[in-house]
Amino acid sequence: MPASDRLRRIAFAASAALGPLGWAAPALADVAAEDEAPAIIVYGRPDGYDIEKTPTATKTQTPLVDVPQAISVISREQLDDQAIATLGDALRYVPGVTLGQGEGHRDQITLRGQNSTADFFVDGIRDDAQYYRPLYNVERVEVLKGANAMIFGRGGGGGVINRVSKAPEFSRTQGSVSGGINSFGAWSLAADLGTPLSDQVGVRLNATYENFGNHRQLYGGHFVGITPTIGLQLGDTTSATLTYEYVEDRRLTDRGVPSRGGLPLTGYDNTLFGSPSTNRSEVTAHLVHGRIDHAFSDTLSANLSVQYANYDKFYSNVYPNAAVTGTNTVALAGYSNGTDRTNLIGQGNLIWKGSTGGILHTVLLGFEAGDQDTFNTRNNAVFPSGATVTLAETITIPPVTFPVRTSASQSNASFWSVYAQDQIDIGEHIKLVGGLRYDHFNISSVNLVSGFSGQRSDGKWSPRIGLILKPRENVSVYASFAKSFLPQSGDQFAVLDATTEALAPEEFRNVEAGIKWDITPSLAFTTAVFRLDRSNTRATDPISGIVVQSGSSRAEGIEFSLVGRAAEGLDLSLGYALQDGEIRSTTTAAPAGRKLAQLPRHQASAWARYNVTPRLGLGLGVIHQSSTSATISNAVLLPAFTRIDAAAYYKVSDAVTVQLNVENLTDTDYFPAAHTDNNISTGKPLSAKATLRVKF
Repeated sequence: MPASDRLRRIAFAASAALGPLGWAAPALADVAAEDEAPAIIVYGRPDGYDIEKTPTATKTQTPLVDVPQAISVISREQLDDQAIATLGDALRYVPGVTLGQGEGHRDQITLRGQNSTADFFVDGIRDDAQYYRPLYNVERVEVLKGANAMIFGRGGGGGVINRVSKAPEFSRTQGSVSGGINSFGAWSLAADLGTPLSDQVGVRLNATYENFGNHRQLYGGHFVGITPTIGLQLGDTTSATLTYEYVEDRRLTDRGVPSRGGLPLTGYDNTLFGSPSTNRSEVTAHLVHGRIDHAFSDTLSANLSVQYANYDKFYSNVYPNAAVTGTNTVALAGYSNGTDRTNLIGQGNLIWKGSTGGILHTVLLGFEAGDQDTFNTRNNAVFPSGATVTLAETITIPPVTFPVRTSASQSNASFWSVYAQDQIDIGEHIKLVGGLRYDHFNISSVNLVSGFSGQRSDGKWSPRIGLILKPRENVSVYASFAKSFLPQSGDQFAVLDATTEALAPEEFRNVEAGIKWDITPSLAFTTAVFRLDRSNTRATDPISGIVVQSGSSRAEGIEFSLVGRAAEGLDLSLGYALQDGEIRSTTTAAPAGRKLAQLPRHQASAWARYNVTPRLGLGLGVIHQSSTSATISNAVLLPAFTRIDAAAYYKVSDAVTVQLNVENLTDTDYFPAAHTDNNISTGKPLSAKATLRVKF
């Protein structure tokens, strides 16, 4: 699409959202005259983007400066400023996180060189099905890097993503509604309503509807999310929360473009190598989460959480299965897949704060237990007239059916764990964090096509230890070691075969050192250097996309971040990661020395919002990623790119704010993610989204 057409679409998006208000950009002199108006950071905490503490990393309320681990937190304020509605878009500004394509129907990430579709949590409880996670009901997103089994259990070798839900209101009635439209015609509506029903009961309702649209041909669909929450104050020492979430996601499954000559195919950024009738994804999910907290005394407290989740998913797709040939033809493949999964997980923690001989302790004792049932089917595509098409701006997909069930399985994964942790303060300048977890994991499955029935049990210990030196209260220098594991049945635990039934779990060992400095109460600097070794590794085959063994690997690097309020009216989120990773043992999948997939050597991001006046604010963002291999074949390179984003905010009144976010300001062509060497996502061109927010 020509840039002039995109600019017209941007103008349309802005006028659609701002026009009903009769808004026109005021003269700067007129805005400056309103010097008694409140500051323009109109939503959330007065400290802007910085988060001081979170219980997620240690399961205790611990300041981030005292956690011996690299952690990135994306606040609600930053999500709103960037007009971000999806988890993938939020993670683009986190150093050390690379987005995978997820075959066009799920969140998929690479953290410190480790690819995962399952290391996702909500309020500290596992949320491991394959789907796109929304952010309409989220207060913040936390990225905890390195091996995390001590706190989260299996998986999490490179890190985990935790979403923290919005909480019920007990002290005030508040509400907000918002609506947005982008230059591709996509639009959304959202509401956030909360009120106390009494001194002991508070409720909150978050809901959203999104209608999809982007630069890709025929792309469309919708998302519906509804989350009511009730909070109870059961006396002075006990509280409880009960949350239900309904998710409905319907969208076109888009697996991008193939490669040509070792690079992504160019000139066809909009072309869909599929059709709406064959490329579709449908997800319906129900999640129920309950938690109760009780304080026995000032030093002893406990909490208990239970989560039930049901995920019903179906998707089918046709996609490029090989590189473009010299005669400009492309071979296609396809399949359909259905998954029905039910999770039931319980978790309890007992926390004691006290001292022994003048040494302060925060002791955590906990357990987790769960059960997961999964029914999974797959039918491969058949092309009666052939699966090769001629390259064109619009591809005509040949007739395709999905007649043969190639796999079907019924599996059950059950697990339980116990863990203990002590956070020790030795005087004012030394802290120790030590923890040990034992996980028992059992999986049994039946392959309903081959008849193979498998079962495997594993018991694994996962330690974590960290030393923190505190030269000043707002500064820490730390070193840590942590270990994690992943059963060979993969991160989705769908089915065992004779190989995975016999193999011991993969193992991750993370060694890390870093510095954290709270420059001011609302501005935090962190840096970390790490080495992550993975043994008995499994990876994605570059052609088939099937997970195969690839021996051992090592990833190492250094990262920096600066987040918070740098000056009055200036909020920042800056990050940089320098990383390298390679396979260290030769296997049939890849020889030693191959670079890890989608691990760019350089990643840099910067986002800033500055309030020019009490009513007018401006935002500017930059994302840079150096070139990286699409898969462990190292045969296809995703070129380096730099993307520039911008935003403008205007406070019409105390209750009404409008904003315009422009993505890819320079209209750069780029390829941000891949699934195989020939399923490569194309970046959005110059585009814009206008948003109206009303608070009451």
